[in-house]
Amino acid sequence: MTPPPRNSRYEWSQAKSLMPLTARYEKGPQGALIPDTDAGFDHIAVVYDEGEQPPEITIKQVSGTVHTVLANGIAVAVIAKASGKVPCVSDVVLVERSVHD
Repeated sequence: MTPPPRNSRYEWSQAKSLMPLTARYEKGPQGALIPDTDAGFDHIAVVYDEGEQPPEITIKQVSGTVHTVLANGIAVAVIAKASGKVPCVSDVVLVERSVHD
């Protein structure tokens, strides 16, 4: 199967949830990794439910180069880098999840 053409440097079709595959769907924000082979590092997306207010994103330094991404005060990702730019709120992509019953 041929992969779809890339419209941007983000490979959305390769996004990985930070939740285990066996986890039940739970309402609320969740983190996801978006691979970016061009840049050589991954990006963080925060997925929130359709119709909900986009979550307030904050980033808290845990220690040294380890940071936690929080959505409405709840940790959704931990970033640990040996070097490079410190993550900031504008680096996090917000994605609205379509919810169908």
